[in-house]
Amino acid sequence: MDQVPEPFRLFPGADTSPVILHVPHSSRVIPESVRGGIVLDDEGLGRELDHITDSHTAEIAAAAAAGCAVRPWRFVNGLSRLVVDPERFPDEREEMLAVGMGAVYTRTTHRERLRPDGFDGRPLIDRYFHPYADAMTRAVQARLDAVGRAVVIDVHSYPARPLPYELHGDGRRPPICLGTDPFHTPAGLLAAAEEAFAGFGGTGLDTPFAGTYVPLEYYGKDSRVEALMVEIRRDVYMSEPGGPAGPGLVALAAALAELAGGPPP
Repeated sequence: MDQVPEPFRLFPGADTSPVILHVPHSSRVIPESVRGGIVLDDEGLGRELDHITDSHTAEIAAAAAAGCAVRPWRFVNGLSRLVVDPERFPDEREEMLAVGMGAVYTRTTHRERLRPDGFDGRPLIDRYFHPYADAMTRAVQARLDAVGRAVVIDVHSYPARPLPYELHGDGRRPPICLGTDPFHTPAGLLAAAEEAFAGFGGTGLDTPFAGTYVPLEYYGKDSRVEALMVEIRRDVYMSEPGGPAGPGLVALAAALAELAGGPPP
């Protein structure tokens, strides 16, 4: 079994902060044992990683945390979402199964084969998905135990032009998309995000991507767990696809710090 880097890491914040900045899709790392199950050649895999990775979002979250008077916690995925996608439902509830992109992807962003037909993703779910979910659940529970609430802010990015895998790619593509959940996203948290990101040319609500991440232990059950997804259109801060970050990264980190430093109770 190959040696892999840390599959995920929780970076400590202030004991008094309820906020967890969750960064699930920023890494390009694929362990050798997982690479063997992907049918793309190295050049094709590199192109796919350019399209599917939320490049530089870990840096945005780190800079935001450093800029907060009350430092939030950060939970960062150390592996590519081509290993497993920790934000998908691991079963038939996941709508992205329709395009071969459930918790274990079998198709690419352009709906081409990523893994062999009939690929059994269950070993990847057991090895990577469940430990990640368990660790994120513990991180949320620790915030509940410490301060009585947890605020999960999902940090994502998305391309300026829709990719073929998108189920709702015909929706508006604002500079900042805010994904919400009717149970876990209170009005005050959404208003704070709209104010923090007002300077980037507009925010949109649940378009082109909707929803937000809550560990299944609490999903739809515990309103003390609040959640919001921040989807940043990539041309706001980087060269697409997969290119370097630009000056927009600093401004975005400052806006995220404004939000993460003190969502309203």
